Amino acid sequence: MAASTWIIDTAHSSLDFSIRHLMVSNVKGTFHHFSAKVVADPEDLTTAEIEFAIDLESVDTRNKDRDAHLRTADFFDIEKFPQLLFKANQIVRTKGDEYAVTGDVTLHGVTRSETFSVTFEGTEKDPWGNIKTGFSGKGALNRSDYGLTYNAVLETGGIMVGDQVKISIELEASQQPEA
Repeated sequence: MAASTWIIDTAHSSLDFSIRHLMVSNVKGTFHHFSAKVVADPEDLTTAEIEFAIDLESVDTRNKDRDAHLRTADFFDIEKFPQLLFKANQIVRTKGDEYAVTGDVTLHGVTRSETFSVTFEGTEKDPWGNIKTGFSGKGALNRSDYGLTYNAVLETGGIMVGDQVKISIELEASQQPEA
């Protein structure tokens, strides 16, 4: 398959995260609004162009007060930094349909290189004749690397919010007709 432009089908995609809370549990959340620019041969991602933009205001942890706090200067500071951006700059096939996708993540005014594990899940034609493809991804960010350091020390000496944020991505994309 040749390289094509793919548009993310957000109704069949998700961008989720989890983080330790009180050192005893994991809080999970999602971002409802994100977009991507992908130009790729899904069967060989090594030459793909991949860019993501995540609307941080769309954070949802199933708790309105916590979500409101995450939008403040204590965390995302969406007034100044409304998006998390990712642009891939190196893609290496690790085995079969699995890839290490490295790129620049910009969050809270800081840009750092991060690597995500991505699996090509296949390509199919839907009942209406559209070509669809799917990818799964996972990775982790240390929020302190991006200046997100809000926390509180617990009576037992632990901390309220963990540093590592685990990320899980499920994407379905539609091939765009050539112009």
